[in-house]
Amino acid sequence: MGNSPSSRKISAQDKAILDMKNQRDKLHQYQRRITVLTDREKAIAKEMLAKGDKSKALLALRRKKYQESLLAKTDAQLEQLEKLTSSVEFALVQKDVVFGLQQGTNVLKEIHKEMGGLEHVEKLMGDTADAIAYQQEVSDMLGGRISNQDEDEVEDELEALEAEVTGVPLPEVPTMPEAPTTELLRKERAKARLREREEQTAMLA
Repeated sequence: MGNSPSSRKISAQDKAILDMKNQRDKLHQYQRRITVLTDREKAIAKEMLAKGDKSKALLALRRKKYQESLLAKTDAQLEQLEKLTSSVEFALVQKDVVFGLQQGTNVLKEIHKEMGGLEHVEKLMGDTADAIAYQQEVSDMLGGRISNQDEDEVEDELEALEAEVTGVPLPEVPTMPEAPTTELLRKERAKARLREREEQTAMLA
């Protein structure tokens, strides 16, 4: 009788461990499937750049970045939950674990929605009314879900791909002896990109 509270704690801990294992197994399945999609999105970006269609190339890379960030977010979250669950003070963190598992389930659902198959990815380069509507839908969806840092990384990837496609190397940033000067250049570049994105948004509005 005296052991029943302890047994309930162990049961809750075992259930959390099982739930995490299931989430990690599902995440690994999604990682394999999404890699096929992100590889194709990168290829589409190159094809669009070769045709001079920079906006579609950028959309494909933004979609790719969003999918990759979802996987990374879930992976990091599960790693943190594993540490909490293995804690000897599980009873104290049980609510946090349950909440974290629910958040993980929600993100996995988002990832699942992203796996519409290659036929949806191909629409990113289409010119039909249906494809254009889909591209706008994806663009609107990504608008509030990609961080400024991710947007900057996408821009960097776009520039690198453009250099690869055109065969024109990226201009080298001169080596500055002082780090603050280099940091200033990065900030100015980020501001310029933000202004460019704002102008594009204004044009679409």
